[in-house]
Formats: sequence, C-alpha cells, structure tokens
Amino acid sequence: MTLKLTGLTPLISVFDMPSAIAFYCEGLGFRIVDHSPEIDAPEGRYFHWAWLRLGAADLMLNTAYDAGERPPVRDPDRTAARIDTGLFFGCPDVEEAYATLKAAGLDIAPPKVAPYGMKQLWLTDPDGYQLCFQQPA
Repeated sequence: MTLKLTGLTPLISVFDMPSAIAFYCEGLGFRIVDHSPEIDAPEGRYFHWAWLRLGAADLMLNTAYDAGERPPVRDPDRTAARIDTGLFFGCPDVEEAYATLKAAGLDIAPPKVAPYGMKQLWLTDPDGYQLCFQQPA
C-alpha cells in the first residue's frame, strides 16, 4: 500500500491576525477560504484561525495568543527564530510576481537564480517567516 496525499497546508502562528490577513490577502493576493468565528477582544475584533488560498497554494494562520493575552509588541526572539522557516511557492513567472508585489508597495529585492538552478523571489512576512516564490531558471 502506498500513502496517497492530495496536498500540504502549513499552519503558522501570527502575532496580529488583521495585519497578517492584510499582508497575505491585500499584499500577496490570497483569499480567505474559511475562518473561525470572529471575537471581540481587547486587541480588537478578529478571528483566531484562517485558511487562505492563492491558486493551488493553501496556508493556515493561527493567532499566537488568546484574546486579552497578546503583549503590546512582538517578541523579537520569537520572530527571529522564524528565519529558519521557509515557505516555498511554485510560481510560473517570478519576474511578473516581483512586478506585482512591487506595485502593491512591498519593499523587496529583485529575483535571483540560486546555485541549484531556481529563480527565486524572497520576502519576509510581518511575523518573520521567509517566503520564496520560485521557478526553474
């Protein structure tokens, strides 16, 4: 018997759900597939969990803190540790992605070809996760 899979959907923790949703949906073009019920909390109105999709890529976001427990600022140690987490997205045209993201106001460096032959566009999300949009060079 062979294990059969139909996809992979990473779940990442976010400090502030509204800002994460703005980054992924308004900045990158993801759409919300589903989310937990909205709550009213001292931090504002938001939901704790969201499932996002862009093309064939799925991503889930979950708040790192319960309502009323989020500190006033991000923990730099927590964010710094995320440099080890890379989310790699297959992208048919990395140059077009670069132009689109620059036009959306993101401050990103142009794509480069990695030594192993992938043309890559790197950026970091508000929570410190590394995102790479790539295609064969």
